[in-house]
Amino acid sequence: MLKPRVVVCLDVKDGRVVKGTNFEGLRDVGDPVELAARYEAEGADEVVFLDISATREGRGTLLDTVRRTAEVLFVPLTVGGGVRSVDDIGPLLRAGADKISTNSAAVRDPSILTDGAERYGSQCIVASIDAAREEDGIWRHYTHGGKTRTELDAVEWAVRCAELGAGEILLTSIDCDGVRTGYDLELTRAIVDRVHVPVVASGGAGDASHLRDAFTEGHASAALLAGILHDGLTTVGELKTALRGWGVDVRWTN
Repeated sequence: MLKPRVVVCLDVKDGRVVKGTNFEGLRDVGDPVELAARYEAEGADEVVFLDISATREGRGTLLDTVRRTAEVLFVPLTVGGGVRSVDDIGPLLRAGADKISTNSAAVRDPSILTDGAERYGSQCIVASIDAAREEDGIWRHYTHGGKTRTELDAVEWAVRCAELGAGEILLTSIDCDGVRTGYDLELTRAIVDRVHVPVVASGGAGDASHLRDAFTEGHASAALLAGILHDGLTTVGELKTALRGWGVDVRWTN
């Protein structure tokens, strides 16, 4: 049984880490290389690097920034943003990524998930899902950094992504992103209970209890966070200490 993972996210725009609320109001919070090294030293189990403007700008991921970030890490690195076809995966893996994440491209051409899994292994392929709840109670899937609404039911799309070959789901609640009131546990649980692959809960972490709830109530395999670390409100080590105090068997931080 894999231990629950604490994952740190670096949203990168123009080579700098940024953070906002509900995918809006982005502010600069630092250099991705420096932050990646700091969070690994604090005990992060993985780092996610998302080039959040690549798809909207119609370009590939910034390989040099990915390479410099990967060079300072020993923990797994997931890279997303600007992955437009299966041919974009190889250069990212060679730049140091352990996994690649795709959202918009998978909606446009779902074969990227199958072809990517066949070529590089499903463990390398992460389906990124950005979801917002609508008045009818359905969580709708969004692409292009949360800017473009699709007609896809986010839960059903997650199931389809896993069937197509994705080895992991990176699930972000647009409604909860940056609000710091906790993850969308209902959404997380709805997807976790339908798929056979690990689900990373994202969007809404405000304190250690929210991570605990993501694991115990949301059934997530991993909890992703960013803002409370960037703003110095806590550290990965402090979060893990609290989680272990509640009986959540996370990897211990020295």
